[in-house]
Amino acid sequence: MIGYVTIGTNDMARATSFYTAVLAELDPGAKVLVDMGRLKILGKPGSVNLAICTPFDGKPASTGNGVMVALAADSPAKVDAVYKKALELGGSDEGAPGRRGGDKGPYIAYFRDPDGNKLNAICMK
Repeated sequence: MIGYVTIGTNDMARATSFYTAVLAELDPGAKVLVDMGRLKILGKPGSVNLAICTPFDGKPASTGNGVMVALAADSPAKVDAVYKKALELGGSDEGAPGRRGGDKGPYIAYFRDPDGNKLNAICMK
């Protein structure tokens, strides 16, 4: 079972604003649940959540090659909204919204956050 996924940041204020707004596109009830200064956990109680943090070792956060976080959406329209919001907030495009793997495949949009971490929003319907 996954409890949470952690993404590194070099700018906590920017990351908090970015992820609070992006997660609100998926669920307006998502919020900062835990604030420990250098680490914040965002989401909803009882669900898989997203943590953002400055690295414990004090070195700059950097993105991993092949590392990606998938954000579950319940409709293609929410995938579109998350993707649009991410780009509005300084994220970058890594693959526009659309079906992958054919007409019945999942609807996915890929983007990077302002720190360069790769994410997607996915609807399996």
